[in-house]
Amino acid sequence: MALRVGLVGAGGRMGRLLAAALLGADDMQLILACDHQDHPMLGRDIGLVAGVGACGRPIEPLEPGMDGAVDVFLDFSLPAGTARLLQLAGDRPLVVGTTGLDPQQQASLDAHAQLAPVVLAPNFSTGVTLLTELVQLAARVLANYDAEIVEAHHRHKRDAPSGTALALAQALASARNVSLDDQACYGREGHVGERPHGEIGIHAVRAGDIVGEHTVMLAGQGERLELRHVATSRQAFVTGALRAVRWVHGRQPGRYGMKDVLGL
Repeated sequence: MALRVGLVGAGGRMGRLLAAALLGADDMQLILACDHQDHPMLGRDIGLVAGVGACGRPIEPLEPGMDGAVDVFLDFSLPAGTARLLQLAGDRPLVVGTTGLDPQQQASLDAHAQLAPVVLAPNFSTGVTLLTELVQLAARVLANYDAEIVEAHHRHKRDAPSGTALALAQALASARNVSLDDQACYGREGHVGERPHGEIGIHAVRAGDIVGEHTVMLAGQGERLELRHVATSRQAFVTGALRAVRWVHGRQPGRYGMKDVLGL
């Protein structure tokens, strides 16, 4: 039996790509396509919006009672959309790609993870997941090297720095057994003085149609190491997200990430 998926954020850039992939999948069925109640695509056929032809399923606002037949919710919306989903998802498994969640929304995800499995990832790319592992290894080996993270995304991205940059920074801090809150420096301006030992620089670029680029630099005396991931198409995120949907169904309650999905 095909896995029945409810897609939240269906009218967005990623939502449209995910809808197209779900409608073309043999082992999954898109049974619910939702977005916020003021979205301009509301009421339109999700197949037409996704560019794959009419499927007879309109984009709807997420309302109580709509989740009855859903096996897994796939959420690529905004923080307010994720918060709304958490109120209505019952004990359904979730795969969440929304970034910019505040501490209260993170706590709500933790509470849901006590009822059902939740895969939360700021980036569903396989390459970024491996990059995170490499960053942790490099940060341990090059423990005294200065660490800087630069991320670049399209001009429409609303949160900065990206969730992926923050995850890379957290991986680096964890590898060095330090607190990211204590060591993070979000950009620099003015007469900032000499760079403090152990500081983790995080910088955001917003321009044009950049899909996503993340560079982690570890610089020492006489050399530097750069670990870089470049996404040339959002299809990399689609493939990873659908892999997470397949993986999460039937899992025990808990909070998971792409590292779990990939078996790393």
